[in-house]
Amino acid sequence: MLLLALDTATPAVTVALHDGTDVIASSSQVDARRHGELLLPTVDRVLAEAGVRLDAVTGVVVGIGPGPYTGLRVGLMTADTFGLVLGVPVYGVCTLDGLAYAADIEKGPFVVATDARRKEVYWARYADSRTRLTEPAVDRPADIAAEVAGLPAVGAGALLYPDTFPQAHEPEHVSAAALAALAAERLAAGEELPAPRPLYLRRPDAQVPKNYKVVTPK
Repeated sequence: MLLLALDTATPAVTVALHDGTDVIASSSQVDARRHGELLLPTVDRVLAEAGVRLDAVTGVVVGIGPGPYTGLRVGLMTADTFGLVLGVPVYGVCTLDGLAYAADIEKGPFVVATDARRKEVYWARYADSRTRLTEPAVDRPADIAAEVAGLPAVGAGALLYPDTFPQAHEPEHVSAAALAALAAERLAAGEELPAPRPLYLRRPDAQVPKNYKVVTPK
């Protein structure tokens, strides 16, 4: 097994290789505006660090969000393209699950929350680092304060809103190393991973203007 994992659902552009036992190379950069520019060079860097060629990859793991429309689709389209070109399966993993897996919290329950912009967070509740209790959702922090009261939380969303998440912990952003390790563990256990389809949870920020004037030549 050689899994290539990547995620662009948060401001982090993150890539890793996992051989079925351990992460053998990884790289992450945080830049919310350059996902498309940074992703492929990061893949090249990770492959070079591991000393392997792209055609050695036996599967692709991609974070499916939730996340902003533009950033999220960069990773998903890249993963789909790699899978098609290499003829290997593409596995989806919820980005929040990757953050939970990497969380340094000994005992649950706890919450994972990422920044959804618009003064909202993407979030879910976990029993432990491997077990999600709720479906991913997007809400204003104040609206879920009662549901998450007293619970530790990880992720950039938790760090942004200390009034709602007073027990905020690292990591801030997901790492492809965690996604790869979680996917490898689930595959080894015979679990079926989600399809590589995006969890947007809301409409994209860019919208076609309403009631615009159509100008046609005479």
